[in-house]
Amino acid sequence: MQGRIMFVAGAAVGYVLGARAGRRRYEQIKSAADRIWNDRNVQKGVGTAVDSVQGFVKEQAPKVEDAVVGQAKKVASKVKKSPAEDEPTPSI
Repeated sequence: MQGRIMFVAGAAVGYVLGARAGRRRYEQIKSAADRIWNDRNVQKGVGTAVDSVQGFVKEQAPKVEDAVVGQAKKVASKVKKSPAEDEPTPSI
């Protein structure tokens, strides 16, 4: 219960402080974030990171596929007909 009260109190304080800062401050922060994101060096770093991740995924995809297929085969071999299915259904 105390955790919920702290969360609500924190949310209320955040709301009040955010409301006091107002739209102008929000626009300033958003503008600064846009400038940083659209910076040539940042985009170069993002491109490098994307390329690295894509390369890693391409390398690991066959291993993941083999692991998934292997586990699926294990599960499929363990699945058996349940004993309840062998019993006849009672007629009314």
